[in-house]
Amino acid sequence: MSAKSYILALDQGTTSSRAMIVDSTGSVRAIAQSPFRQIFPKPGWVEHSPTEIWSSQSGVATAALAKADLTERDIAAIGITNQRETTIVWDRETGEPVYNAIVWQDRRTAEFCESLRNSDGETIQAKTGLIPDAYFSGSKVRWILENVPGARSKAEAGKLVLGTVDSWLIWKLTHGARHVTDATNASRTMLFNIHTMDWDDDLLRLLGVPRSMLPEVVASSGVCGTTTGLIEGVPIAGIAGDQQAALFGQMCTKPGMAKCTYGTGAFMLLNIGTEPLASKHRLLTTVAWKIGHRVEYAFEGSMLMAGAVVQWLRDDLQMIRNSAEVEELAASVENANGVMLVPAFAGLGAPHWDQHARGTIVGLTRGSSRAHIARAALEGIALQATDVLEAMQADSGLALSQLRVDGGAAANNLLMQIQADTLGIEVVRPKNAEATVLGAAYLAGLAVGYWPNQEAIASQWQIDRVFRPSIEADERKRVRTVWRRALERAKDWAREEKAG
Repeated sequence: MSAKSYILALDQGTTSSRAMIVDSTGSVRAIAQSPFRQIFPKPGWVEHSPTEIWSSQSGVATAALAKADLTERDIAAIGITNQRETTIVWDRETGEPVYNAIVWQDRRTAEFCESLRNSDGETIQAKTGLIPDAYFSGSKVRWILENVPGARSKAEAGKLVLGTVDSWLIWKLTHGARHVTDATNASRTMLFNIHTMDWDDDLLRLLGVPRSMLPEVVASSGVCGTTTGLIEGVPIAGIAGDQQAALFGQMCTKPGMAKCTYGTGAFMLLNIGTEPLASKHRLLTTVAWKIGHRVEYAFEGSMLMAGAVVQWLRDDLQMIRNSAEVEELAASVENANGVMLVPAFAGLGAPHWDQHARGTIVGLTRGSSRAHIARAALEGIALQATDVLEAMQADSGLALSQLRVDGGAAANNLLMQIQADTLGIEVVRPKNAEATVLGAAYLAGLAVGYWPNQEAIASQWQIDRVFRPSIEADERKRVRTVWRRALERAKDWAREEKAG
């Protein structure tokens, strides 16, 4: 076994921490995974213990090395990908968190963000590419400073620092020697100007965040520190938020290339090149990655419910025993027999952004069966993604010829075929479904010469299956028309609620 033969990729997710050993062919040689606690102090509040994030991530890193029978001497570099927007504040001297990590799902600052949207929404979107929302980090930091005793005064005295999860891991991996984040994670904070590529003083004042708390912003691919302690002497050379890492892992490196990750929710990103275009259809503009001095951008649309719809069929309606059964059940009928399901169980994400909308099933008759509902559920997932891609094409002026897919639900062949039918373009699934981890590994490997260039990486990307549209344009148009009517029914709930 030759020295420096592998990349260690750390994937710190919302419900678990993973570590993978990746070789020069892009194959995963070993994997270790560990779940950690989800903390729900109040309805709508979601927290993690920063200590448990670190202990689970460091534990799986050593476990993956052990499984592969490797030591740090065999590792060329470490790449990190992470749950985005989740925010941690800790003491600069002791390294101790002052409060739990406030998770991206947390809604405690929703009312403040709504007022911010009304007063300064256009300014914030122009600078950050983001629509003011509790989803992003800025309001979470403000909440900690306003609600943790002594936090505000300590922060203003320069004694506290903040970071997204990547910053926290790098601080721990380097024993506090490096306080950094990369451009992709910075662009999710609502404090970072994606045009100047720096923290924005106006936004810092607006949110009440001292600049002294902020990490240095580094490239997504580049050595930004060296590990000490647990793993000794390995360069940390790649960082990217999970969805940007998946975009890179799918090798969507040219404008007009897009990917969709189907997990609990679904996230679609479209590479738009080196100019941060403004969306007119309520999409987010985000940094895709920074490599050297080159910054590339993406449009992003998030769908709040994807795989979670299947979980609902399984756990709450008990229509299926396991998630895999939904494909067989839905395939047992030729179509949904007029049933349409809008999976707005937690409101609607992009491009609608209606937090008051509710899940809706329309078109039921006495002849409707659980198979029709199952098929309508898959169609609802696909039609949400179609709305997002349509908005992306309108905003970018780019015509997409294919959509690359990954994530757990991308294994569902029927869902992917329905997606191709509703989009009217090819849906392409790669052989290696670990796009997020591969993206982190590729970014790290590029920085240290493990892979010579992006072309060498792209040559490793292999297709598992291509799903081509199988319905005529008229039928696609008819389905979209029925979907829009069903969407209006879902939104009616919000309108009726507001009207009393």
